[in-house]
Amino acid sequence: MNSGGLEITYLFTTFPKTTEMFLQREIAALRANGVRLRIHSMWGGGGSFRGIEVEAFNKWRLLELFWLIPYESWRRPQVLKQLLHGLATRRAPSWINFWENMLGAGFACLYARAFRRAPPQLIHAAWGGGPATAAWLLWRLDGHRFSAGAHAYDVFEHGGDWWLKEKLEAAVFVHTSTELARQELIARGLPPERVVCIRSGLERLPALKALHASRVPLHVLSLARLVEKKGLDRQLRIYAALRAAGVEFTARIVGDGPLRPKLESLAGSLGVADLVTFVGQVPPQEVWEHLEWADVLLHTGVVAPSGDRDGLPNVIAEAMAAGVPVVTSPTAGTTEAVSDGVTGIVLPVDRPEAWVGALRRLSHDDPLCESLRRPARKWIEDNFDVRSNTERLLVRLEAAAAP
Repeated sequence: MNSGGLEITYLFTTFPKTTEMFLQREIAALRANGVRLRIHSMWGGGGSFRGIEVEAFNKWRLLELFWLIPYESWRRPQVLKQLLHGLATRRAPSWINFWENMLGAGFACLYARAFRRAPPQLIHAAWGGGPATAAWLLWRLDGHRFSAGAHAYDVFEHGGDWWLKEKLEAAVFVHTSTELARQELIARGLPPERVVCIRSGLERLPALKALHASRVPLHVLSLARLVEKKGLDRQLRIYAALRAAGVEFTARIVGDGPLRPKLESLAGSLGVADLVTFVGQVPPQEVWEHLEWADVLLHTGVVAPSGDRDGLPNVIAEAMAAGVPVVTSPTAGTTEAVSDGVTGIVLPVDRPEAWVGALRRLSHDDPLCESLRRPARKWIEDNFDVRSNTERLLVRLEAAAAP
């Protein structure tokens, strides 16, 4: 499929970003399909990505708002009235979300004149926060058609983005990567026909690795940002239960984040610091080396106090593709890929003894491992190929950009 005649203006919060590889794969696949892309990164990022210029937003330009806000308000007084009414009658769910939306509004005001001079065929906001705010206001000011992505963070963090429903109602279509997010948006009143779940995907599927002949000690891998929604404190307690039960294992936690000092301290107090290695952040290509080492991938996701939760983490798909059995909690969108006893094992995160039993079996039960690995790989082949999934997205983008 080739769409050399289509040009899309993509709005990101930060691009490229190491922890958002699924968006990098989406952009690369669209470019491979001949789509011409104009990419704006509103916070950080910038430079070049696979030969595409990424225009970073110069924050000093926000000073121009002192005269641009009065001008745009004179042009579209009803937009200013709507914004002021919203500011007066609702509270932002968090200060971070407030400033994300303000950044998006500032971007729209500053770029409105440039977009009038060279109107985009379609604006696509990669996230439902600041990027969708910018796209929505550009539509309100000058009628630019836009579509938007809405992912787990946009939908669930502190109950969802500040102006999410108003913004997404105006989008030609809304793109989610999980059925969980799609169903939640429909429950909030968005028309089902305009909310489409198109999963992200892998650029390449690795060869299905051979099952390690010996899995004693069991090599346990976790790939996660060290934040609350990953439930890594529960994971460390599972490791303590494994040690207490006499199961031989060694674990790697790959990733970084604000909770690292707290988690390292907890590993020490639970008596598993000698068995758990905090690897830190690694380049994307090194992820496959850790998956080659692993006998099992653990995902202990929870709903954070803020309401944030995972969608379907790419690391689960990568493990399933490589042939690493996955043991996961049932939180959020993980069970869209991991069916208990079919493509992996699903267990409540607050029952460490159940995890001990499952991991003990995986350490010596070859038929069980094989019965999980091959259906998991098949699910990835059918559902998580970035080329076929991007072609589905491209059909929607072309329809949205059509006059």
